[in-house]
Order: sequence, then C-alpha cells, then structure tokens
Amino acid sequence: MMAIYRPTKDSQVWWYDFIFEGQRVRESTKTRSKTVAKDAEKIRRRELEESYNGIKRRDRAKLFSVAAEEWLVLKGLTLAASSQRIERDNLKHLRPKFEKRLVTDIQAKDVAHYQQGRLSEGAAPKTINLEIGTLRAILRRHRVWAEIQQDVRMLPALDDVGHAITQQEEAALLTACLQSRCRCLYVAVMLALNTGMRYSEIRLLSWRQVDFAARTLTVGKSKSPTSTGRAIPLNARIHNVLEMWAGEFPHRQAAHFVFPREKYGAAGQEAKFGFTGGSVVYGTDPTRPIGNWKEAWEKAKLRGGEILGRKTEQEESEPIRCRFHDLRHTAVTRLLEAGIPYPVVASVMGWSAATAIRMAKRYGHIGNHALRAAVDVLGRTRIPSGSLKKSPKSREAGNAAIQ
Repeated sequence: MMAIYRPTKDSQVWWYDFIFEGQRVRESTKTRSKTVAKDAEKIRRRELEESYNGIKRRDRAKLFSVAAEEWLVLKGLTLAASSQRIERDNLKHLRPKFEKRLVTDIQAKDVAHYQQGRLSEGAAPKTINLEIGTLRAILRRHRVWAEIQQDVRMLPALDDVGHAITQQEEAALLTACLQSRCRCLYVAVMLALNTGMRYSEIRLLSWRQVDFAARTLTVGKSKSPTSTGRAIPLNARIHNVLEMWAGEFPHRQAAHFVFPREKYGAAGQEAKFGFTGGSVVYGTDPTRPIGNWKEAWEKAKLRGGEILGRKTEQEESEPIRCRFHDLRHTAVTRLLEAGIPYPVVASVMGWSAATAIRMAKRYGHIGNHALRAAVDVLGRTRIPSGSLKKSPKSREAGNAAIQ
C-alpha cells in the first residue's frame, strides 16, 4: 500500500494512507506538493507515536485511550466512588470505538455512528446519553467538543417516574425476602419502603446514624449536598424492624455498619436470625459494608411472582417488576397520594430546590388531587355578590356567576 498517493487521476492533492496500531489513517494533506505531503505524513505518524507513548508535546494530539485515563485520574479526586464506577462503565463501551483515535479526529458523525451502534446492541437511549456525556467531558477538556457540539444530538429518552409497586406486590416481596438466605434483605427493603432512602445510602448506613431514642435516622454521604446529612423520622414499622435487627448485634459499635459483610452456609440448616430462609450465618465483619444484595434481590422478585401466581406465556414464573430504586419511587408516590406537600416530600427525599421543581412535574399526575383540594380551600371563601363584576352584555350571565 502506497503511503502517499492521489485518490484519482484528475486529483491534484496528495493523500497519505498508513496503519498505526491496527487503525487505518487515511487523510488529505491539502497540498499539491508531494514533498510537503511526505513531510505531513511523517508529522502525523510522529503525533500518533508521541500520543501513544504519553509524550506531552501537543496536548490536543492525543489518543483517546490516553485522554480517557488522564480524565479518570483527574476526576478520581472529586467524584464519589459510585460516580467513578459509572464513568468507568461508560468508558468500557466508548473505548472499543474511540481508543485508537486522536481526540482531535473525533467528529460528530463518529458520535452518531456510535449512538446507532449502541442502539442496535439494545442499549437504552438514556444509557447511551450518559456514555456520550462522558465522551463530551473528555473532548471538552481538550477543547474539541466546541467544534462538533452543534452537530451532535442527544437521543430522546423517556424521563419516567419509575414503577411504584402495589400493596399486594409489597406483601409478596417482603414474604420472599424473609425466605432469602441474605438475612439483611428484608430489613433493607423495609428501610427503602419506609424512608425512601437510596440503595447506596442504605448499604453504607452505620449504627451511629440511627438514633433509637429520638426515633430518627441521619443519612450519611449521598449523591448531593442536600441529600447528605438529612434527618428522616422513623415510623413505628421500621423502628421496630431496626430494633429487632440491632438485637442481632449486641456488641455493635457506632462505627459498625448496619448491614455488615458476612457469609451464609447451606440452606436448610437452623437459621441464626428469624428473617433468613434457613441459612447459617458466619464470617460477619461489621467494619466492612455488605458488597451488594443483587442476587438475593433478583431471587426474591422471582419468588414474589410465584407467590402472586404470575406466569409468562410459556407458563414460567414471572418475577415482580421492580428495581430496588423503585422502592424509593413507591415511597414518593404513597406520600403524594396521601396529600403530603411537595416541600415535605422533598425534605424526606433530600431533593434540592431545582430537583424538587423537576420532580413536581414528574409526579404531577399523582399530586393532582392534592392540588385540587388546595384550590377548593380558596373556593370556600364567601364574597358579597355585589362585588362581582357583571357582564354589560348579559345580566343573566352575571346572575348565574353569582349563584
């Protein structure tokens, strides 16, 4: 393959074409001089080699793989661990497409091709938009995003309010959680339903944050400043559950985690705690939080579907449709349906002022009856009929308005 060539017989401009790290680089030199074109090819190869080896001579001429690693290190100083994990997950999808490209070479059409490819793989538009957000942050750092921004379009995504489970689904889920080998699952689900706390807030909860005497719970570090440190009153239901759970840790300390890391033995043996489905608990380390309860949660949803008698078209058991975050949606929905004002709900959920406004729109259909009740209060005020301005065109219409 010729490194320097003219694409057609009539072309006066020289192009270069070569392979670097498995990536084909074929570009116009924008010159009619073959000598200049050869120099342009050498410079381009040099840029790629320096970028690949991390030599900072031209910051903009940098491979995306190098720029991504630098960005992760930089953001590691400011982002929470959960946010860092999300960014790493986004890069797992971005790297195969862009890692061998210079950041300066990424164009709007490349972003569009990436979006279409991810859609064909079955990724949700909201997920793809998050990945493009990571790409945007990296390109913006290298002053590239502004050049392509006007030609990049985010995918339309439904900003739904999630799924609120019914009381029947809740009962089935809790029954299934009581049968789980993961003994903390029932307590965690009850905590989410009765406080609206997020998954990470629950998983990292320590005993110092629970005040049984004051019947309150103080949320630790959360995703936003308004969420961090908020105090949530404990209703009788969750207060009793937490007291029972605390009884399983008589030597607990303030710094210990409410949901510690522990292991479970074979099912069918005598349970150590009444909430488990017959598993032996051992290896408890209260100084470390539980990793996750994803597997136990998925199995509980499947058992919950069996309890409700739900079947698919293939006569297989259909699990209850519910993400763990939907338990938070359920708490919000029930508060609004009970007529609790948005500011109170926002305080419990830890929403900022801007988020509260957005959530008011998202959950507006739920709070409509509360809004109607509010304006009905205004309608109860009686005013003198003579104070109403009658229509000069219709006395009958004015009299009807007074009535």
